[in-house]
Amino acid sequence: MTSDLQKMLEAAKTARPTSADREEQRRSFVYGNTHLENELITREMVAREAEKLTKVRRAD
Repeated sequence: MTSDLQKMLEAAKTARPTSADREEQRRSFVYGNTHLENELITREMVAREAEKLTKVRRAD
């Protein structure tokens, strides 16, 4: 393993994802799992539903 790769791995251990990073990962996970079951599901559909949920949560 090169020293550059080792440095990157060490930095990754302490990296903290932002809330935007977590949201992107969540949507990707949802898309991947739902698309396996139903090929008609699109990333746009997941994004649209996620936005609706965000609005509902803010209203509460």
